[in-house]
Amino acid sequence: MEDKKKYCYNYPRPAYTVDIAIFNNENILLIKRKHSPFQGLWALPGGFMDMHETPEDAATRELQEETGLEIKRLSQFKTFGTINRDPRHRTISTVFYSIIDHHITAPKAGDDAAEAQWWPLEHLPDLAFDHQDIIIQLLDFLGTKKGAN
Repeated sequence: MEDKKKYCYNYPRPAYTVDIAIFNNENILLIKRKHSPFQGLWALPGGFMDMHETPEDAATRELQEETGLEIKRLSQFKTFGTINRDPRHRTISTVFYSIIDHHITAPKAGDDAAEAQWWPLEHLPDLAFDHQDIIIQLLDFLGTKKGAN
């Protein structure tokens, strides 16, 4: 049930997003952004959390909308809140991840994604937002220092 009440505040407040890192062997799933900011650049799948969702629900939904993949088991990594990480406004993002088997079906771009594909960790393209830093920190956390040059 969606709350129709307006939310008005007399002070600035941040937006909240989720980003999802899906690993498959030595690859990571990325989407090409369809809209600004960073239109045409590659990024982790993700987006804004709706008012009726938990962060976990938002991550599952955004992953399915942007890549067509339905992965129910996502682990929470870390929250990123660097000032100016999003040029639109103050945005805080919680990153989720999963490591899956190599036999997963090919992703299909949808919603805000112009394309979705697997990228080798050792040959990543230029990434939107702070996603390169996120990937580096996540690989370090997972005990893998390969890729994400």
